[in-house]
Amino acid sequence: MKQHSMAESFNSAIEGFFYVIKTQKNMKFHFLAAVCMLLLAIYLRIPFVQILILCGTISLVLIMEMVNTAVEHTIDMVMETFHPLARVIKDIMAGSVLIAALNAFVIGYVIFQQRLGLDLGTGILIIRQSPWHMTFIAVILVMAIVVVLKALFHKGTPLRGGMPSGHAAFAFAAWTIIVFLSANSLVIILAFLMAFLISRSRVQNQIHSVWEVIAGAALGVLLTTLVFQLLQR
Repeated sequence: MKQHSMAESFNSAIEGFFYVIKTQKNMKFHFLAAVCMLLLAIYLRIPFVQILILCGTISLVLIMEMVNTAVEHTIDMVMETFHPLARVIKDIMAGSVLIAALNAFVIGYVIFQQRLGLDLGTGILIIRQSPWHMTFIAVILVMAIVVVLKALFHKGTPLRGGMPSGHAAFAFAAWTIIVFLSANSLVIILAFLMAFLISRSRVQNQIHSVWEVIAGAALGVLLTTLVFQLLQR
């Protein structure tokens, strides 16, 4: 095997890094966010130790994105036909990138919250007074619970099929949001009919069973109601 010089190895490493940036949209976003965070940290004169922690966190995200890309390319290269485990491996790697990104978000908030005047208590008060924030929280919560339940039932994908119906959950979550935010009875009725038709289409297209749709609708209504009841107090 041909031995590469240190300069060649270094050049190959740089080419690999830039390949991922050029070909992967997520990597472009992570890299741009990383540069902005580091520049902001320097501008705000964040303590040196915290900058080191921020660099380590950012590096973890970028490394995981590169490993994810390498694993995906390796699987595509060696697998001539579709294999269920190949999909599982890709999903696991994508999940590892997501965890690293969430970790970076939390650490970034902790580091910047004092310098930028980000106060958790004030933020919660703003959310409680903002229908848009409550709507966003309700939608995210419904999406998360739907994905978790589908994973527990081992049926369908996050966006298609399985228990419960995600379309029904989102449709009736939207209807419940309108119930809380609108005083117009006609708008509420029309929103309900729209949610009903969306849910009915999932059964007609044989994507979901009746019980899966009912479960999704109930989940959307109950979770959205819970969010609005808790935050509007």
